[in-house]
Amino acid sequence: MELIIGAGWYIMVPLAILGFLALYIAFDRYFAIKKASKIDRDFMARIRDYITDNKIDAAMDYCATQKSPMARMLEKGISKIGRSMKEISVSIENIGKLEVFKLEKGLSTLATIAGAAPMLGFLGTVIGMIVTFHAMQVSGNGVEIADLSGGIMQAMVTTVAGLIIGIIAYIAYNYLVAKVDKVVNKMEAVSVDFLDLLDEPIN
Repeated sequence: MELIIGAGWYIMVPLAILGFLALYIAFDRYFAIKKASKIDRDFMARIRDYITDNKIDAAMDYCATQKSPMARMLEKGISKIGRSMKEISVSIENIGKLEVFKLEKGLSTLATIAGAAPMLGFLGTVIGMIVTFHAMQVSGNGVEIADLSGGIMQAMVTTVAGLIIGIIAYIAYNYLVAKVDKVVNKMEAVSVDFLDLLDEPIN
């Protein structure tokens, strides 16, 4: 603990804040994306039955009970039934973009932390080395090897801390982006199925 504190609180404190922020965003987005990916297996089948039976209000009510981006997209699309297919498609697409934006909230910050934390840690090491060599210059021939090695070791701690935080943030970012992509694929599949459903009576 003393080694960490001695490594430069002016670097370690920001690194600790970045580490906490990275973990918070990672867990928050994980549970949010996991919740968004859940949808009833018979969701589209029930929507199809409601639309086929011309039960528009029932279809919208059903969508409202489903807490997922897919349901909110279709709820908007169902509310536009009777208008042109292009207008319905654009409405669904706009809601889809908003839902994706919500899912990606904080991911850009996580990516920034993945890049900034190692650089900040390296900055702490460089500052620590400068301080150590300055102490050598001032002391002249009176520098003990133990003191020198201890100062260098303290300086290296910030780089290690920055790398650990950066690696965690980088892995979390890529994992969450992959999870978002899966949700987006589900959203696209549901919207295509819905538009095909609306086209059926016309053909």
